Amino acid sequence: MPFNGFSRADYAQKLINEYKAAGVPAADVWPQSFDIADIRYWIAHEPAFGAQAVYLIDDETIPGLDGMNPSSWGFDPKALKREGINYVAPAITFLLTLDANGKIVPSRLAKALKAADIKIIAWSLERSGPLTDGGGWYFQSVSKAIRGGGDYYTVLDVLAKDVGATGVFSDWPATVSYYASCQGLR
Repeated sequence: MPFNGFSRADYAQKLINEYKAAGVPAADVWPQSFDIADIRYWIAHEPAFGAQAVYLIDDETIPGLDGMNPSSWGFDPKALKREGINYVAPAITFLLTLDANGKIVPSRLAKALKAADIKIIAWSLERSGPLTDGGGWYFQSVSKAIRGGGDYYTVLDVLAKDVGATGVFSDWPATVSYYASCQGLR
């Protein structure tokens, strides 16, 4: 964007217009983007939809992003909240780390987002494939603690109970659904 006179803002508005035209209520929509300008646009121009807009983050859109290094984040969680950004969705690797005993725990980023009262959606639980090889890119921050498939539940447990994630994107939702059912979560 822009493309043939169609701006990024035009695109952001068209997305919301499509939901409205289809009769989908704002409460059922979580528009998402890796571009914070889209999130800010929805908050300013479509506040009912912007209230649930999800700012997706990874190290491609924020080069050098490290969940343990606040100077690499490119934003202050409290400032995001003051802007009206209520949801942030970092990749799992930026939400988790290992403590001195090798236990999976929340990263500094996860703690800062939670402290700023920003809802967290993690992604993407089963994108990397089997965990027998350490979990790939999505689990690189905790790969030393990953032994096999059962560790999906360890990761989910930390995300739910310690990080306070309100949601998890997954390519295979049965794992997340099973965990949520067993834990009595919505």
